[in-house]
Amino acid sequence: MIMLLLGAPGAGKGTQADVLRDRLQMAHVSSGDLFRWHMKEETPLGLAAKEYYDRGDLVPDGLVIDMILDRLAEPDTTNGVILDGFPRTVAQADALKVALSKRGERLAALYVHVPTDVLLDRLSGRWICRSCNTIYHEKFNPPHVAGVCDICGESELYQRADDKRETAENRLEVYFTQTQPVIDYYRRHGALEEVDGAQPIDQVTADLLARIRRLQARLNRAHDGVRRDGRLPATSAHGPLPMSDVSPGSLVQPQLEPS
Repeated sequence: MIMLLLGAPGAGKGTQADVLRDRLQMAHVSSGDLFRWHMKEETPLGLAAKEYYDRGDLVPDGLVIDMILDRLAEPDTTNGVILDGFPRTVAQADALKVALSKRGERLAALYVHVPTDVLLDRLSGRWICRSCNTIYHEKFNPPHVAGVCDICGESELYQRADDKRETAENRLEVYFTQTQPVIDYYRRHGALEEVDGAQPIDQVTADLLARIRRLQARLNRAHDGVRRDGRLPATSAHGPLPMSDVSPGSLVQPQLEPS
């Protein structure tokens, strides 16, 4: 099974990906890391991508998908894959769906949802001491005296451009403009599991694990020809239909459990 992990900057997606990888013994596949590895190792896929890169052109989605499919053939993907960073657009999601369907692979999306105001608090408000580089946060870890380092006593604190609120607002605007359609895409296909990412880290992890196990159980029941509602499962002669052939209502989206 392939789990696509979705979440805005500041949602804690990277932290959760590492925890899920260790807990479930699944491979964590980052499309960005995968792309850089192929380029560095000068594999046939990497050399093909380099031709586009050197011309300043976008690498075709099909080439990135070929890298992902190649990675799925590695032994460490036996227990499943946590896919991070791709797809970013609906066109990419469609192309990935077609490629995975041909291989009989099953995919579900996990969305770590965090309210925008919480994301802004997490992404902005960091201040750094010019002398000792001690890091503060104006909300979560403020100095005793505003603008003054607790350690150095009189050293001035400064803020980097990427720690300013307007920068964080722009990052989030770009993310949601590009990625919200992808989130909606998987929700329409009944293949989206959503958790409350504003909770403590351990609770987010627990909720993600519960969603994954629930989804695996549903798919296993479908594979065995069993459905809660007593109707025939969404199957073909070769087992469960891939995501592209399952109706939005065939996978019931669970409600968030109380923390």
